[in-house]
Amino acid sequence: MSDVTASSHAALAGGEKGSRLFGAVFGVILLVGVVYAGMHLGSDLSVVHSNSALPFVLLGIALAIALGFEFVNGFHDTANAVATVIYTHSLPANLAVIWSGAFNFLGVLTSSGAVAFAVVTLLPVELILQVGNEAGFAMVFALLIAAIIWNLGTWAFGIPNSSSHTMIGSIIGVGLANQFMAGASGTSGVDWSQAMGVLRSLLFSPVVGFILSGLLLLAMKALIRVPALYKAPEGSKPPPLPIRALLVLTCTGVSFAHGSNDGQKGMGLIMLILIGTVPTAYALNGAVSASQVQQFHVASQQAQDVLAKAGSGTVPADPQAAVMTSVEKREVGPETFPALSAMIGTIDRQVGARAALTDIPQNEMGNVRNEMYLVGEGIRHLLAKPPADLSAADQATLKTYHGGIDNATKFIPTWVKVAVALALGLGTMVGWKRIVVTVGEKIGKDHLTYAQGASAELVAMATISAADMWGLPVSTTHVLTSGVAGTMAANGSGLQWGTLRSLAVAWVLTLPAAMLISGTLFWVFRHIF
Repeated sequence: MSDVTASSHAALAGGEKGSRLFGAVFGVILLVGVVYAGMHLGSDLSVVHSNSALPFVLLGIALAIALGFEFVNGFHDTANAVATVIYTHSLPANLAVIWSGAFNFLGVLTSSGAVAFAVVTLLPVELILQVGNEAGFAMVFALLIAAIIWNLGTWAFGIPNSSSHTMIGSIIGVGLANQFMAGASGTSGVDWSQAMGVLRSLLFSPVVGFILSGLLLLAMKALIRVPALYKAPEGSKPPPLPIRALLVLTCTGVSFAHGSNDGQKGMGLIMLILIGTVPTAYALNGAVSASQVQQFHVASQQAQDVLAKAGSGTVPADPQAAVMTSVEKREVGPETFPALSAMIGTIDRQVGARAALTDIPQNEMGNVRNEMYLVGEGIRHLLAKPPADLSAADQATLKTYHGGIDNATKFIPTWVKVAVALALGLGTMVGWKRIVVTVGEKIGKDHLTYAQGASAELVAMATISAADMWGLPVSTTHVLTSGVAGTMAANGSGLQWGTLRSLAVAWVLTLPAAMLISGTLFWVFRHIF
């Protein structure tokens, strides 16, 4: 394997001339993107009137940290996508990295945002509602910095670690620390029903990658009788054109899928930052049309009727506190139905008669958004385990109203997507080599063949795309590295157990380590702010 490895190392350093044009093109895209994001951010902030520069300073620091996480995510996770094309000599290293960065960029731009807000819902609800105060900033800073610290540490040792796994661990750490610091006050911690769903997707995705990649390789051997497809590269010679096209296509698909899934993890947090620092501009979705506001008004009245019919309790003195208690305890009590109905009526009076959400007075934006978010969470928990007297038609009515709430509160401006895409794309082009060497050389005892690379990447692309459709965060690292291992096992190539033990240790330690770091940082920041 030494001759092949030497040629692979040459490939890692090669391709500089061929990639200059692509580098120049991405440089132009970077410049245009920065100008675009800056202009739109400036335009949004022009409506903000503040006597203090502090909100803008906090906004700048928080955005830098959030984009820093996406940058690290780029050179840590996306390196997995380019490993196969580099080690099969399908593309020169520099060109492969730029190519992957470009399709990560496109993946982020076309993402739905579902994963972004699936991650945000794991956070304690009262911290989300108080994101503009000290506790909210402590939360955002703690979990982002913790994720960056652990990702950089594993990258330094060349261990393909999951940024998704790290982020979820950081969020759980903040939630637990928030609960412990509050003592018996009833403050909520981690929404374990949500967390377990996310953790299951992180747990099963590498198993899926290992099994399906191995099976796909065996199926290819049985159905596609092309001997060259199952050989290791010869020296630095690129594969035949059809094989090369297949590998470039799978690399492109994994890069795009990674951008559309992993790129969203920072978006939800960036939106929390924007809402907390400048709620005037970002608390509610200004793109909601007048017709949508009218539809929301109708849905509000219908939802009130459903809740009034389903509930038998009386309206509590403080409906918001009652809904908050229900959401924190994740329990539906006698007061939940009338409290939700009363809050929906209050929101409708603030929103329903207006031509657009932008017509709401600026000093009321943050409060209206918090009420909407709290009602949305209350309905989400109610629909998760609907009572017997709530018919299918009633549930559909509440789902329609909940969709209107999400449309108003869970949105991502295009400039945020552009900024995240640029950070992720740039990160792909920096520091990728350590992870690429691990994936290409240190998982199997034999060099990666063309068919193995294609199998692992096809499965990774399909798995990540499916998770994106379902709004689930999955790990590109786990799916792809386990896929490579699965093809090695199916091919009888043998596995380097030392590397697999390192990967397994990183997988096991990531969650508790990220929890410990973020929880500690949250405690420190709560005392500093």
